Amino acid sequence: MQPILEMRGITKTFPGVKALTEVKLSVMPGEIHAVVGENGAGKSTLMKVLSGVYPHGSYDGQILFEGTERKFGSIKDSEDTGIIIIHQELALVPLLSIAENIFLGHETAKHGVIDWFVAFRRTQELLKKVGLKDHPNTLITNIGTGKQQLVEIAKALNKKVKLLILDEPTSSLNETDSNALLELLKGFREQGISSILITHKLNEVMKVADRITVIRDGKTVDMLDVTTGEVDEDRIIKAMVGRELTDRYPPRHAKVLDTIFEVKDWNVYHPLHAERQMIKNVSFHVKKGEVVGIAGLMGAGRTELAMSIFGRAYGQKISGEVKLHGKTVDVSTIPKAMDAGLAYATEDRKTYGLVLIDHIKHNVTLANLEGVSSRGVVNDLNELTVANKYRKDLAIRCSGVFQTTVNLSGGNQQKVVLSKWLFSGPEVLILDEPTRGIDVGAKYEIYGIINKLAEEGKAVIVISSEMPELLGISDRIYVMNDGRFVAEMPAKEASQEKIMRAIMKSWES
Repeated sequence: MQPILEMRGITKTFPGVKALTEVKLSVMPGEIHAVVGENGAGKSTLMKVLSGVYPHGSYDGQILFEGTERKFGSIKDSEDTGIIIIHQELALVPLLSIAENIFLGHETAKHGVIDWFVAFRRTQELLKKVGLKDHPNTLITNIGTGKQQLVEIAKALNKKVKLLILDEPTSSLNETDSNALLELLKGFREQGISSILITHKLNEVMKVADRITVIRDGKTVDMLDVTTGEVDEDRIIKAMVGRELTDRYPPRHAKVLDTIFEVKDWNVYHPLHAERQMIKNVSFHVKKGEVVGIAGLMGAGRTELAMSIFGRAYGQKISGEVKLHGKTVDVSTIPKAMDAGLAYATEDRKTYGLVLIDHIKHNVTLANLEGVSSRGVVNDLNELTVANKYRKDLAIRCSGVFQTTVNLSGGNQQKVVLSKWLFSGPEVLILDEPTRGIDVGAKYEIYGIINKLAEEGKAVIVISSEMPELLGISDRIYVMNDGRFVAEMPAKEASQEKIMRAIMKSWES
């Protein structure tokens, strides 16, 4: 059987940087092919070459699709041949309906007038194929991220997809939605549709992939056949990072001292629907030098809790008490929360954590401009010194602190977010999904930073949807469900089963 896709000797250079060097990739008809590698390895660049984002002539090498050499000048050219890419940031218009989004740019028209009857009928057929029961008139803004992902796939099916490229498709999905999406890919495989899956979640790769291409430092370093049964996660990680990663989590040498941070009887209501209580009488504490994890399923209220504590950035009718060193502190606004010694690293670093179009230097000092200013004027030299210090301390891989943040890998962007908050001098750090969309090597580095913060005497709160991560880095874990804390346990005594049992038990009661 001939490959449906062959990429031969793909080399792509940006000013001063060779992003891809002689990369090769082949995908068979009806195959789920995973492309894995560390952040910055070149995976997304390769897919942009394939999908026409980087047009022919801007790179060296050949693309053969269905046995014919292709020279894509745009995304439209690749889509016309049946290659459809779904990016991590979904390309949907929130205030348009499902039907309008699916046919956007490919409208069904008669004599220049859109035929909505045909569009709705076709939308219903497509939604059925992807397992969505929502009405075609439903606005995108009124459906969850999991359903939006399925709308993107329905959109691809409408374009008669032959090769579907998914870039981190489950990074923002809960386990149920992730499994549903993976099952859908398996169904496409049976229909003869090929898929390229780019993900950092190696357990998902092992579930569905037939073969795996590993890219490291812009080069193809390995091609693994999962169907032989001889491939496991450790083998993939070794190929990705170029070494054995014997431990996923660095050793913890916790010196947990007295309680420094307390939240008592915390209640929060929905910002738009005042009758809907989101956080229900939550109380917890964190000790000096302690890493406390907050576990829970999607929608449990973890982010809402964190944001409401940090300057009431979420919710209304907020009540309760926050104490630092035994004294009640005012956290009613974000500046007051920061002055009290709190920092909150958001789960959405690209939207809320960074100014992507600005360079590293400005992002690092953003939360503490007073620290680099004199009489209200920013001192450029001081700012440069601070940015270079954090670049060195957190090992931010970049060409320099004047590099634009959008061009950094996910792991290095996260280090910039952490640098920003560390420079504000907090005593309590709330880290919301600190390793989302980050590869295993970069995760290890982030865990090391968290350990170092705890060793320096900070109180660290980590919210994560990955239970193994919480078990690996925490000293103590709170379990949250439906806006309440339903269990508390030392990490040494915790397990995924115990956490899930606490969640299930809370539903029963």
